[in-house]
Amino acid sequence: MERWQRALSESITSLSELARYIQIDPKLLGPVVARYPLRITRYYLSLIRERDDPIGRQCIPDRCELEEDILSIDPLNEGGLTPVPGLIHRYPDRAVLLVSSVCPTLCRFCTRKNRAGGEGSFINQNSLEAALEYIKSRPAIREVILSGGDSLLLTDDELENILIRLRKIPHLEIVRLHTRAPVTLPERITFRLCRILKRYHPLYVNTQFNHPLEITHESTKSCAMLADAGIPLGNQTVLLRGVNDDPKVMKQLMQKLLTIRVRPYYIHQMDLVKGTGHFRTPVQKGLTIMAGLRGHTSGMATPSYVIDLPGGKGKVAVLPDDVRRQGKTLFLRNYLGEIIEYPDSEGGL
Repeated sequence: MERWQRALSESITSLSELARYIQIDPKLLGPVVARYPLRITRYYLSLIRERDDPIGRQCIPDRCELEEDILSIDPLNEGGLTPVPGLIHRYPDRAVLLVSSVCPTLCRFCTRKNRAGGEGSFINQNSLEAALEYIKSRPAIREVILSGGDSLLLTDDELENILIRLRKIPHLEIVRLHTRAPVTLPERITFRLCRILKRYHPLYVNTQFNHPLEITHESTKSCAMLADAGIPLGNQTVLLRGVNDDPKVMKQLMQKLLTIRVRPYYIHQMDLVKGTGHFRTPVQKGLTIMAGLRGHTSGMATPSYVIDLPGGKGKVAVLPDDVRRQGKTLFLRNYLGEIIEYPDSEGGL
């Protein structure tokens, strides 16, 4: 067993164990974990200073997850955009392979928190062949994104097998890996992994730092190892109430990311996912943050603020001066020219 696998096996997965480190009521949170499982790596747990700090809010279960709301189990219609098991094809030239059903730490705001472990949702040995055949048969697909779960929770050999197969497809130009391992399980980034990934360029890695406290010696080292292997690193931050919904915090995060050779790519408005409503902010909050970045820091530290539209209609980048609103409803134009209604969150700035 490798060091990272041992670290993963030692993760906190029960409320009784979590209660030894954080002041919680296991009985009160039992129904939450019965619906949405718990996993926190010991490394990520070590970053928590108190229960409701920016790290704790991201990974400690909350009764708010069970509140009744109008949000959706699958707001992005990933199920309807899955032509073969484990493959999502939303845009013409790229596809997503869900290669893993697990993550090092289960984020309480996860887009797929209602789908984890669902039959047919993720790639397995049987469905990989069908997914690869689908990609081979569609020359328009030039990019494949490995996601999940976390793509780096595959073993080195499992990951390399998929990369070898993908690189045999002539029209496939780009491979991208989505992972939060540098943030929550930095032990996963090993020299052997970096040597493997280096063989399959052009290859990109997008990770997810959501707060400056996540940029530590360990996460900095893991990103440096990937960057030294020639892998461009991008970051997709999720805008989260009580975590990073503050212009000063967000600017500090974006600036610190550049110092560890990670390029800010997206700030995501929270998806309309059932069980995550307590993390949502009004869209105006994101626009205010963008206004605090544009011109106030380097363009390299200024990502796009995007909304992933309901129904699988695609991402839309929004700026402070281009949002049309009618009451609590926004009207956004997607990449196909369609005008899509988007329900804003309640609350002030």
